[in-house]
Amino acid sequence: MCKAFSCICPEVGEVIWKLGMDSHVDLISKAGLKDDTNDSNHLTFAKIEITPNNRDYRHPDKWTLHIDESITPSWWSKGYEAACWDAHNAWCRQLYKILDIKKEVVNPFKDVKPPKKITEKHIKLLQKWDSVGSSVGSSVWDSVWASVGSLFDIPRDQWKYCEKLTGQGYPFQSAVDLWKLGLVPSFDGKVWRLHGGPKAEVLFKIGVDELREYK
Repeated sequence: MCKAFSCICPEVGEVIWKLGMDSHVDLISKAGLKDDTNDSNHLTFAKIEITPNNRDYRHPDKWTLHIDESITPSWWSKGYEAACWDAHNAWCRQLYKILDIKKEVVNPFKDVKPPKKITEKHIKLLQKWDSVGSSVGSSVWDSVWASVGSLFDIPRDQWKYCEKLTGQGYPFQSAVDLWKLGLVPSFDGKVWRLHGGPKAEVLFKIGVDELREYK
């Protein structure tokens, strides 16, 4: 499974990486390479991950390099490893320019007690998230990534797929606001639900047409 930091280390040439691109498949495609052999003598690149041992990218402890495949290229050596560490250092310089480590990270199912009653405030936030979902998606994982994205200080016009969205500031803030209130939305194509509490129970549901007409 690919993780940040992921890179491709070729036998010949510079290490391939890109901030925000953690998939080895995408990196291989970007470089125009072919992943078509399991023979260590014929591998032309290695798939590399460098991850913090504590799995905390905001406050990492020790970083460890892994070859993300069962076979190590026959040409692999300390020199290639050093090149990967150099690429990782460059990645870190870019990442920590935009990652706000002071922002609070919240688990909506554990850290926040959900409201006893869903009010107009919550429905309006859900309505706004529905309008965002029409452009960029509306699954539970979209809410997760919206919360993660709020930790990054990136200009609004640099977020992808947001050209049709109105307003100022972080384009996915409605999902973040629900998240911090202990509410996580989900959508099955017809009905919106708000989940909350340790068991992620359904606390509220509303048809998509009713939600869009809500005033």
